[in-house]
Amino acid sequence: MGNTTWDIGLFEALNFNGGSTLDWLMTHISGMAMWVPLYLLIIYMVWRRYSWFGVATLIVAVAVAMGMADIIAGIFKHSGPLKHLWPDFPVRLRPMFTESLGDIHVVTTQGHGLFGTVSAHAATIVSLTIISCLVIRRRWFTIMMVVCAVLICYSRIYLACHFPQDILIGALLGLASGYAGLKLFRWMMRLREGVRK
Repeated sequence: MGNTTWDIGLFEALNFNGGSTLDWLMTHISGMAMWVPLYLLIIYMVWRRYSWFGVATLIVAVAVAMGMADIIAGIFKHSGPLKHLWPDFPVRLRPMFTESLGDIHVVTTQGHGLFGTVSAHAATIVSLTIISCLVIRRRWFTIMMVVCAVLICYSRIYLACHFPQDILIGALLGLASGYAGLKLFRWMMRLREGVRK
């Protein structure tokens, strides 16, 4: 999983200096506070369709799915113990710490670990997207969630936190954990229906 030509070329094409306004915007897109209205919208949409039990069930399912995605991504990024068991374990430095890239746009290196494989941002937002879209099942909502997920993933490249390959692997991890969370949600909803009968 070394730096491949397409990966470096795509990163350099997507990473550029957009000025202080775009730096500020991408930093906030990559953060949590900006997305609170989206989380509230998801809760509202689920409440309308499934009542408060559905909301509670969704919160549990999302917490499990996103938590699993974040933990697995963290194991890859902080894989010191695994390197002793598997010397060729594929861990890459973040672009911001990769000297061979030369002149790239970096907003800040503070608060970031050295390694970027796998992107936890990509894993967790894709996980949330899968669960919420397949639970809510509204076309406009699905389009909105996909756009939000793409923006968050791109912000990580713009900020030089991840290579595109890190984002791709994170998204695949998010797909898997998202579907696992969806199955948990549906199982809990069926369990409740069985109890009510």
